[in-house]
Amino acid sequence: MARIGIYVERYTITRSEEMHALMRFSYVASRLGHHVDYLFRADTHKIPQYDAIFIRALTDPLNSAYVAARTAELCGIRVIDQPDSIVICCDKVNMYHRLHKADVPIPETIYPLEADLNLKKGEELLETLGNPFVLKAPNSSFSLYVEKIHTPEDFVKVGNRYMRRSDRLVAQKFVVSDFDWRVGVLAGEPLYVCQYTIPKKRWKIMTYVENGRMIYGSVIGVELEKTQPKLIETAVRAAAAVGTGLYGVDIKQNGDQYVVIEVNDNPTIAADEEDKKAPYVYERVVRYLAGEWGT
Repeated sequence: MARIGIYVERYTITRSEEMHALMRFSYVASRLGHHVDYLFRADTHKIPQYDAIFIRALTDPLNSAYVAARTAELCGIRVIDQPDSIVICCDKVNMYHRLHKADVPIPETIYPLEADLNLKKGEELLETLGNPFVLKAPNSSFSLYVEKIHTPEDFVKVGNRYMRRSDRLVAQKFVVSDFDWRVGVLAGEPLYVCQYTIPKKRWKIMTYVENGRMIYGSVIGVELEKTQPKLIETAVRAAAAVGTGLYGVDIKQNGDQYVVIEVNDNPTIAADEEDKKAPYVYERVVRYLAGEWGT
């Protein structure tokens, strides 16, 4: 029997879909003969008591979840996700360099510095990347700090705002699509496939409006067996460029071509969303944590 600690924060279990998924993890672990406890920030000191830690909280290196992951690693405990993966995936410059080095297809990408935040550079980027192009802060997540740039003035204004968060930015060719593919990869093998649809009159999967309300599209599950092999192969290669843990690879499709938008460490697994066509996802994650698979 393995003792598995699921590390959570209160803000990550407010959605019923997330809570139900955690309950499914616990049920499957119990059925397989393992013991599960939920750990909060105040329980970090208990991590050495467990055989595995499953992070289900936001994994920015400045968040407590990173401390939990690093603590588990220092104690020789299997953890999803590994702290090195957190550092890589929370720095898009690092991540894209790794994808490029591994010859994984990504949109055309340029990394402007603070000295580049001028109208001339904005004109050059619009000419090189097309109009519009996408500007991102390297540590952006959940579609925040990601905007379309239509004019040199937009580039300077948005770039100055984003530069408060980093010493360089990510400027990327805009790829038109109605949805993003999300491929879950665990220990180098595909775990699930779904489509994150883009809401009408929007261009991102998730948008925050003025009153703070979040608008996001539906999640459409797709069976692994019915997924194009090229899509799976692209996702697995992208994940391998980062590490050997659990990743959610976001991919856009243009005809029969696929480009990786980003690799997410510790991706969302919500009830009746990512697991729609992959009910086995819970057992595979539990077996990995228990050292029964993916070793």
